[in-house]
Amino acid sequence: MITRRTIISLAISQVVCWGVTYYLVGAFGEDIAAEMGWGRDVVHAGFALGLLVMGLVSSKVGRLIDQRGGRSVMTTGSILNAAGCVILASCHDLASYFVAWSILGFGMRLSLYDAAFAALARIGGPAARRPISYVTLVGGLSSTVFWPIGHALAGQFGWRGAVFAYAVFALLTIPLHLAIPTGRHEEPVRPAAPLPERPGAMAQGRLKAVLVLYALVVALTNFLNAAMSAHIIAILGGFGLAAALSVQIATLRGVGQSLARLCEILFGRNINPVALNLFACTVMPLAFMTGLFSGVSTPAAVAFAFFVGAGNGLLTVSRGTMPLVLFDHRSYGTLVGRLIAPSFILGAAAPVVFATIIDRFGESGALGFAAACAGVMLAASVVLMMLSRGSTQKRGS
Repeated sequence: MITRRTIISLAISQVVCWGVTYYLVGAFGEDIAAEMGWGRDVVHAGFALGLLVMGLVSSKVGRLIDQRGGRSVMTTGSILNAAGCVILASCHDLASYFVAWSILGFGMRLSLYDAAFAALARIGGPAARRPISYVTLVGGLSSTVFWPIGHALAGQFGWRGAVFAYAVFALLTIPLHLAIPTGRHEEPVRPAAPLPERPGAMAQGRLKAVLVLYALVVALTNFLNAAMSAHIIAILGGFGLAAALSVQIATLRGVGQSLARLCEILFGRNINPVALNLFACTVMPLAFMTGLFSGVSTPAAVAFAFFVGAGNGLLTVSRGTMPLVLFDHRSYGTLVGRLIAPSFILGAAAPVVFATIIDRFGESGALGFAAACAGVMLAASVVLMMLSRGSTQKRGS
């Protein structure tokens, strides 16, 4: 059974863990480049390496959570996140910089959403759907909370002092992860009742296609999320917005994530996760196209940041809940860990790819490319909806 204490602990830990790892380079990337004399692509290559490590260890981490639960796995993630921040804050050469991001990559896979989702699925089975939504609702505020905190800390102590402070924040998540139960959801035994059709019951060929489409949507979601996490502040600044205003508008991405997830909690109980995924994928290309007008319209910049966040927020929920209605929840960690591994590898390329596009084609070129990727994601979601129709259960059933 998933208790309120578990949900609150994981929700708070996600705010911190995302803030001190995934969103770190977005807050300090420009400062690191300026002090170290590195190009933007080199700085973001460290973040890319971290995402690559996440992909390489993803399947193994999923199996570990299925076998042992989330407590020990996510606690280890907290320790690795702190260690990575300390090494990063102390680095003075590329070798130690990349070592730091390798450790952070391992820590991120052990402590971010996908680990939390697998832990909740292990504890609650199909009942994990609402807790996943609650956790992502609060977790979506991470960039909104930590980008201003990081900006303020860097202004006071420099980026190195700020990253040392991030290590302390990471250690504070250890008690939150120790609060995760070690039990496993057990299916109720009702001999007299007819056996229900499992959520993932579908023809083998169609199941394979669904697996591929789910992996593709998640991969493109991670690709675009990694790109925006690393570059949204720089993109807004490149359109001519002042640095402080760029940070303020970029934080609306987190507000959009959490407000969209709040709406899903309040009004989406009966919405199929696959339909929710399709709606979110419809929002994304429109948001990126709106961003093309950021240089001439501040409201357009605001709408861009907000709706990119809203779309990504709903996609995070659907990424965690679709497997509960498409596949067997008893192997959630193992199966999803394998399916999302390519998403981390593709996401690893995103910061460098977008840095290159920005350097060669400008901010407009980067947003145009993002809109095209979002269009492919939308097409995949339409096909996924068609294939899964009749094989998924309504939310709340």
